[in-house]
Amino acid sequence: MALYAISLFSHILQLQAPSEYTINIQHCPVSVLQQASSTKIKMLRRLVLQASTQRCSLFGASSSLSWCRQSSSSSSSQSPNSNFVEHLEDNEPASPTPPSAAISIDRSGLHNPPQHSHEPSSDCELVKHLKSIIKFRGGPISVAEYMEEVLTNPKAGFYINRDVFGAEGDFITSPEVSQMFGEMVGVWAMCLWEQMGQPKNLNLVELGPGRGTLLADLLRGASKFRNFTDSLHIHMVECSPTLRKLQYRNLKCINKNDTDGDAEEHIISRLTGTSVSWHATLEQVPAGTPTIIIAHEFYDALPVHQFQRASLGWCEKMVDVAENSMFQFVLSKQPTPATLYLLKRFKWAENEEIGKLEQVEVCPKAMDLTQAIAKRIGSDGGGALIIDYGLNGIVSDSLQAIRKHGFVNILDNPGTADLSAYVDFAAIRHSAEVASDDVAVHGPMTQSQFLGALGINFRAEALMENCTDEQADSLRTGYWRLVGEGEAPFWEGPAEQAPLGMGTRYLAMAIVNKKQGVPIPFQ
Repeated sequence: MALYAISLFSHILQLQAPSEYTINIQHCPVSVLQQASSTKIKMLRRLVLQASTQRCSLFGASSSLSWCRQSSSSSSSQSPNSNFVEHLEDNEPASPTPPSAAISIDRSGLHNPPQHSHEPSSDCELVKHLKSIIKFRGGPISVAEYMEEVLTNPKAGFYINRDVFGAEGDFITSPEVSQMFGEMVGVWAMCLWEQMGQPKNLNLVELGPGRGTLLADLLRGASKFRNFTDSLHIHMVECSPTLRKLQYRNLKCINKNDTDGDAEEHIISRLTGTSVSWHATLEQVPAGTPTIIIAHEFYDALPVHQFQRASLGWCEKMVDVAENSMFQFVLSKQPTPATLYLLKRFKWAENEEIGKLEQVEVCPKAMDLTQAIAKRIGSDGGGALIIDYGLNGIVSDSLQAIRKHGFVNILDNPGTADLSAYVDFAAIRHSAEVASDDVAVHGPMTQSQFLGALGINFRAEALMENCTDEQADSLRTGYWRLVGEGEAPFWEGPAEQAPLGMGTRYLAMAIVNKKQGVPIPFQ
């Protein structure tokens, strides 16, 4: 039945008139290919064949960040360099958000070690806050605490008061590349809902929804399946007031009880009439109802503790204030509370793997979050889909800072750059398995394998049948970035501007209730 469902959903997505959708793909201008409409599908089929035949090892040295988040830190042994220029502009005239202007980003120097800006400047509010914490403690703070303050400080955190996504932001995520990403995640959610027995009430939770683009595309793609959309209550786990407003707008939300000031607020999305709620944490989402959780590029922003091998053994890397009032890294002189998580992580690893490492990152919040997810799925039913860049093993030194699509020093101007780190998928697996005997963990597999098995090729072909040459160029670029590997073979512009595929750089993993069987496409 599940195989029948995936075939049915992909087939209907293929047949739906493209006019019912807005092709909101980030457009990378390329030289317009002079070709007849009848040749568009042939070219895409060749790309599909190339994407399906180009595979690399999941966990080898080639694992790296996506084209939008490729590490340049000279200290990272797991992040190869990248040199290219991107041109991005918005190609969505019907979108409620204004189109982005074309930009050019020169990344030719990203392989160089990021430099501090030592020019004198007055400390911003967040810098003063961090220094006051260090002064009050009488010593340094952990990298994880520094990372958490930089990203989510209520007054000056990077994510709190700005839109950091898209061409005019600091980085671009898969949902911003192509509507097909959200549509395929919707196919996965509908198939899992069917395997769950099509419950009448279902919590659909997204952790860190960004602009809300993924769920907006999911709802548009699923709008024909009324039994599914009528069962949903969407829960957005988001701490940023600015992003909540963007999500409200992109989901086309309204308050049904807006006419009566005394009535309880009831927010629905006009895309499908689905109820929508916002929460600061997963714990605030009501339990007791079957739940599907989506965590796309969420785990990579959770704060990590860094440890370094030293003469005294494994010492935690800390952040302190130097004599010149600049932030600096130091090593702890004694065990820290996070050492318990380091020891737990080492229990899940082979001695040979540990012996090769000089630095290790552990993410206690990722372990704890995964355990909470596993317990909820084990008791209420459902599943979780985690898509992110990372490794299926211990992560060494991957923490990086990105500002305006460029890499900067982690300690430079905190609060003005995104901090992220590789996801340890092996730790996620072990955390889920020890938390509940009622869940099973599947994957990871590459994003290319995941999207391909869900029918992205069919969806791309359907969109190609009724689009302009300009839209076709945009569609090919978005498709390649989602499922391709390396430079796009169809690119005819300057080599340094060729779009790079993230198909093998991102991994997908599912945690599901054992009663539901193996989820698509992890069979």
